Amino acid sequence: MRVLGIETSCDETGIAIYDTEQGLMANQLYSQVKLHADYGGVVPELASRDHVRKTLPLIQAALQEANLAAKDIDAVAYTAGPGLVGALLVGATIGRSLAFAWNVPAIPVHHMEGHLLAPMLEDNPPAFPFVALLVSGGHTQLISVTGIGEYTLLGESVDDAAGEAFDKTAKLLGLDYPGGPLLSKMAQQGQPGRFTFPRPMTDRPGLDFSFSGLKTFAANTIRGNDSDAQTHADIARAFEDAVVDTLAIKCKRALEHTGFKRLVMAGGVSANRTLRSKLAEMMEKRGGEVFYARPEFCTDNGAMIAYAGTVRLHSGAAEDLGVTVRPRWPLSDLSPV
Repeated sequence: MRVLGIETSCDETGIAIYDTEQGLMANQLYSQVKLHADYGGVVPELASRDHVRKTLPLIQAALQEANLAAKDIDAVAYTAGPGLVGALLVGATIGRSLAFAWNVPAIPVHHMEGHLLAPMLEDNPPAFPFVALLVSGGHTQLISVTGIGEYTLLGESVDDAAGEAFDKTAKLLGLDYPGGPLLSKMAQQGQPGRFTFPRPMTDRPGLDFSFSGLKTFAANTIRGNDSDAQTHADIARAFEDAVVDTLAIKCKRALEHTGFKRLVMAGGVSANRTLRSKLAEMMEKRGGEVFYARPEFCTDNGAMIAYAGTVRLHSGAAEDLGVTVRPRWPLSDLSPV
């Protein structure tokens, strides 16, 4: 069974082909970072137009990479939400049209389920049950996962997502868009302990997050100190440590709450080396395991959509001729497999 995956939820056009016997056969990705850099963030209309230009050529490139023809594809999976509605409509319309033309099923995929299942593409995939930390520019969530589609939300950010806070703080430090990875790189040169940032919402029970206050704290710290490179690196280090510690504290609470021994982290921020190191150390002390995808599968990509689509296809999921996307779509709405 070969499934073509199409990801167009935001500012990356991702196309991949997954085979149930051979695994990942093709993976093509185009990033719009340069397109949006001058604006300091994603411009939805520009994103949609660029997806229109790039999706079909990338599909052709993926077929060539896998040495396949259209007749060799058994289903088309596409991101149906959550995301930017215009960008989603591009992928959904192309995916549904190709499925109709090729007479194969069309499978709508939840973007965050794609991220959650991305570690399944690795050689050592996690077994159920586990706690999942979904951490990206748009989401910060802790989820109890007992099976495919069996998701219970344990906690989430009440304001900015962790990745969003990274990008906003990076902008305050004068870094280019997208600033999160650049802030992390700057933090490696920072002196630990010179500045101390709060660990928000860790002084009270619960599993929710709040990161908007850290951005304000960073802004005040930047204004109140010299603007030399070392000071900025020290502030970046303090900010990153605060976010990583907060995520680790909440993950520990979630593991204690569920009694699970496995932790999965997914989403763009899961590529952060400091976060990976912190959670690996924590899980080793607890006698458990932490799982995550390779860095290129942490950010948006077609491989995770192709894989999630394959899983959903086996459960009988398929769309009719209508094209429907959901800019807002809770994971809890998904049916179990």
